[in-house]
Amino acid sequence: MSIWESLAVLAAGIGAGTINTIVGSGTLITFPVLLATGLPPVTANVSNTLGLVPGSLSGAFGYRKELRGQRGRVLRLGAVSLVGGLAGAILLLTLPSDSFDTIVPVLIGLALVLVVLQPRLAAALRRRQEAAGGDPGHPDGGPALLTGMLFSSAYGGYFGAAQGVLYLGLMGLLLHEDLQRINAVKNVVAALVNGIAAVFFLFVADFDWTAVLLIAVGSTIGGQIGAKVGRRLPPTVLRGVIVTVGIVAIVQLMLR
Repeated sequence: MSIWESLAVLAAGIGAGTINTIVGSGTLITFPVLLATGLPPVTANVSNTLGLVPGSLSGAFGYRKELRGQRGRVLRLGAVSLVGGLAGAILLLTLPSDSFDTIVPVLIGLALVLVVLQPRLAAALRRRQEAAGGDPGHPDGGPALLTGMLFSSAYGGYFGAAQGVLYLGLMGLLLHEDLQRINAVKNVVAALVNGIAAVFFLFVADFDWTAVLLIAVGSTIGGQIGAKVGRRLPPTVLRGVIVTVGIVAIVQLMLR
């Protein structure tokens, strides 16, 4: 890797760490850059996953204030997501990518619809639950959210582009919670999924240490930038950012 390629990977890591903390989809920045340096697709994907782990942790730390009082929720959703993330990492090394990639734009599109309609859908769902005597503030969103997080995390362990958009769409609909606090949980869950996939890849997959280290440094810096920017965004603006990034993700994935 030349000096210019190294600088490009480092810059991509900063950008990915920033956007991952605010929304997700940082992989759409780093993955093409790694491919441009000559790395094979699977090696690039594995190296990217390993490198983004420190950035996920950095972003989660930046949102620590919004995590207060959510320990139980994080533990429940995190446990399910760890299982899904490991399953996705195994799928990456055992299945052809074509069949899985076909449905990715559909999943992201569905998540964007949930993000846009989340205030109305969540309010309607809470009214229906209250009328039926249910609890609109279920701490983990019930079986629907746990199942959705399981499959979203499997996708995250497999590739991860717009993984955060899926999380925000699901949690925004099924949790009676402020969007910034949901984003804080998203960052922790993403860190867990990237972490379990990275541990698995360390033992069974090929990766490029130079790329891993450059993305790790860049994403750590970006995680702090993203936390400072993301925490100041009003819910409406944050939803706008999520939708914009999600649309870009769909277009880029369909053109791959």
